[in-house]
Amino acid sequence: MQKNKKQKVIIEVQNLSFSYDKEKVLQNINLNVEEKDFLVLIGPNGGGKSTLIKLILGINKLQTGSIKIFNQAIKKNLSHIGYVPQNTNVNLDFPIKTIEVVMMGHHSNKPSIFGYKKEEIAHAMHVLKQVGMEDFAHTKIGSLSGGQRQRIMIARALCSNPKILLLDEPTSSIDADGQKQIYELLKELNKRIT
Repeated sequence: MQKNKKQKVIIEVQNLSFSYDKEKVLQNINLNVEEKDFLVLIGPNGGGKSTLIKLILGINKLQTGSIKIFNQAIKKNLSHIGYVPQNTNVNLDFPIKTIEVVMMGHHSNKPSIFGYKKEEIAHAMHVLKQVGMEDFAHTKIGSLSGGQRQRIMIARALCSNPKILLLDEPTSSIDADGQKQIYELLKELNKRIT
């Protein structure tokens, strides 16, 4: 597919290598992600996919090479990244409602002593609607299916209005119908989020 105009590079990975102890996981990786790209990393277990995501997020410390987000150091732009980790299993017995999980995604400089503001709750309901889960806002997270919990975790990542959404194995442990729904959701989100 040919693009009409040059897209802006928002993630730039140059000459990246990474090892755990003496085991090299990534070697000389170079990658540019442009605005509104939809990129999928495919490879075997232990192939370095999660490691690359953790390096982009600044979770793992760079060893060699560089990563820039919006042409700046990683830490300057972390607030622009929404992240859904590989393992979204939660304590199913913990009595927390889905809307409370979603509101954990707010990036607030000042934590509220008395709960969330009306605007934050309204925004959380908006992102729940985006992922098709608004009817489950007051349902305990533990009573949802794996696919429904994954949608809630995506909503939590969306709560911060990210420009980039990173998902680590977003459809693992989800049935075929649930996988299709997740990918349809991601296709729709990609219209405005990389």
